[in-house]
Amino acid sequence: MRRALVVTLATLGLAAASPASAADFKIVANPSVKVSDISSDALKDVFLGTRISLPGSGMVEPVLAKAGAAHEAFLKDLGKTDSALSAYYRRLVFTGKASMPKICASDADVIAYVAKTKGAIGYVSAEAKAPGTKTLGVK
Repeated sequence: MRRALVVTLATLGLAAASPASAADFKIVANPSVKVSDISSDALKDVFLGTRISLPGSGMVEPVLAKAGAAHEAFLKDLGKTDSALSAYYRRLVFTGKASMPKICASDADVIAYVAKTKGAIGYVSAEAKAPGTKTLGVK
């Protein structure tokens, strides 16, 4: 009985210490992007280059962060590691199916680029202030 309790507590501890989740980042978009919500599947499609537009918004441009907690949380939701995503994009570029997305060094850089670029959509830490952008809900 004591062993079962220890195993249960250890399991709960691991669950509580699990890495970042979607609550650790938010999706920001240029105000030209007309949608206010995006499905998680559509979001993945945008960032994997298989969807280039959103309803009523025209072309969208994914913007990636270079590193950080928001980047790690986003990659986890995307189901890719940083190196796997880089390799994925290199294959798309090599085959002529896409170009490399804009990669920014910080939340502030992502926000600045998204704010000034029509159709841009990116992710930043959940607590980041994002003037000049709109936050999209993820369904």
